[in-house]
Amino acid sequence: MLLTTFDPFTRDFDRMVDRAFGPAWRNGSAMPMDAVRTEDGLVLRFDLPGIDPASIDVTVDRGVLTVGAKRTEEHAEGEKPFIRERITGTFSRRVRLGDAADAAKVEAGYQDGVLTVRVPLAETAKPRKVEIQAGAPKGLAA
Repeated sequence: MLLTTFDPFTRDFDRMVDRAFGPAWRNGSAMPMDAVRTEDGLVLRFDLPGIDPASIDVTVDRGVLTVGAKRTEEHAEGEKPFIRERITGTFSRRVRLGDAADAAKVEAGYQDGVLTVRVPLAETAKPRKVEIQAGAPKGLAA
């Protein structure tokens, strides 16, 4: 037995929103992302299934990482879309990296529909061990 609710207003409203903004507007970002903090920096993973790697653009400018991608429609001549839920067009996502990131060493790779961007920490931002000296440190007076 299938239990479901039926609200014709909600169904019609969702259909109008999808026509106006596309289904991604209702379901979240067109470019979902996971961010993981590691010892060396950040690893960002963007879901980009069905994207041509040549259409992906990753830039870093003034502490902001921008990822852009383009998906084109895949219709043969004479085909008409019956249901259209896959997002097409150009979309982008911006992530503020902050001062601790080493923007010059950002790396990106694309495999199995996932774009992985590695953002290393600048050497000055990494934790370091401070040596404890016996006695009073030089230059410090009580």
